[in-house]
Amino acid sequence: MAEKKTATATTKTAATTKAAVKAAPVKKACATKKACATKTAKTVDMTVENIGFRAGDVYQTLASEAQPMTVAQIAKTAKISEIEVLMGAGWLMKEGKVCAAADKLVLA
Repeated sequence: MAEKKTATATTKTAATTKAAVKAAPVKKACATKKACATKTAKTVDMTVENIGFRAGDVYQTLASEAQPMTVAQIAKTAKISEIEVLMGAGWLMKEGKVCAAADKLVLA
């Protein structure tokens, strides 16, 4: 009889341990801090006025360079974020002033 009680106690302990492992969140360790760094999203002011200004920045950059440019190139040249470039480009596309050719933006 003692053996049955031990087997039952072992089974209950194993089941409890499995439940505890499933409930606990798993955190992964990183080799370097750089790999673990979380990206913080830059907050962008999503007002009509701000998007209009960004559209102006995108248009001026494309006009001054006089060649098709990628979103990253426009962001770097205009010193704005890629999100702001995309918002401005959307505004200009709706007005018919900019078109997308392959992966680049070009004045229409």
